[in-house]
Amino acid sequence: MNILVTGANGQLGNEMRIVSRNSSDKYIFTDVMDIEGVQTTHLDITDIEAIRTIVKDNDVKCIINCAAYTNVDKAESDEAFCRVLNAKAPENLAVVMAEVDGLLVHVSTDYVFGADPYNVPCKEDQKGTPTGVYGKTKLEGEQAIIASGCKYIILRTAWLYSEFGKNFVKTMLNLTATKPQLKVVFDQVGTPTYALDLANVIYDIVNGRKYEGNTGIYHYSNEGVCSWFDFTKMIAMLSSHNDCDIQPCHSDEFPSPVIRPSYSVFDKTKVKNTFGVKVPYWLDSLKTCLKNMNELNQ
Repeated sequence: MNILVTGANGQLGNEMRIVSRNSSDKYIFTDVMDIEGVQTTHLDITDIEAIRTIVKDNDVKCIINCAAYTNVDKAESDEAFCRVLNAKAPENLAVVMAEVDGLLVHVSTDYVFGADPYNVPCKEDQKGTPTGVYGKTKLEGEQAIIASGCKYIILRTAWLYSEFGKNFVKTMLNLTATKPQLKVVFDQVGTPTYALDLANVIYDIVNGRKYEGNTGIYHYSNEGVCSWFDFTKMIAMLSSHNDCDIQPCHSDEFPSPVIRPSYSVFDKTKVKNTFGVKVPYWLDSLKTCLKNMNELNQ
């Protein structure tokens, strides 16, 4: 099967490059941005005719959509473009997959929740209540995919990080190494997710053709629960950044144009039972990521 990956030069896209290296399927890695030394086919997913052309020319039967507008704060002042990338572009991909009876694997977010108070892990059928433009447009993208009639797997994830691109782990590694003191919010709770773990789940579902008869929405993050404060403390400890005094603080000490979910823990029962997924504990995955970062930097 020929599989097209969008956003191939981002966090998850780069991990998909790694996990698919030995696949018998043919992977076509696409992005609008080029990285020197990394083979990438240019594709603008806001252009449905460009998608149709590359799908036809390469007989693509599966698209893994790793592309998205993810700047949560900036989205509030850039709503039109955010909606194009997070809602219209996934719709384009879904429409084209429906035309060729193909599969769309789409990555969504915990930000589709947040407005209604809750303190138990979110299940897939929980009503979406996004609090900002980013979450709203991601929910619109999900709805457009479902309405398209294509075969789809929507994987919602949370607190994604990796060795690649910009992310919370890299930011905190830098800050805890250079700042004498740091304040980090403790009243937002969730689960960090290593992008390599998510990529492995996607690969397993597609490579094993496990999606047949199992299309729908699924939740995936690593196991466990922590706050951003706890996450930062572990990043610093595992990296021996012991000179930074890390203190907990409330979210309102860092004014933001958007209210973030205060509790975004996922119930992963469905993805485990359906696909036989074994989910690593977040701390174990953080250790693996830091080790992989060190190896890349050597």
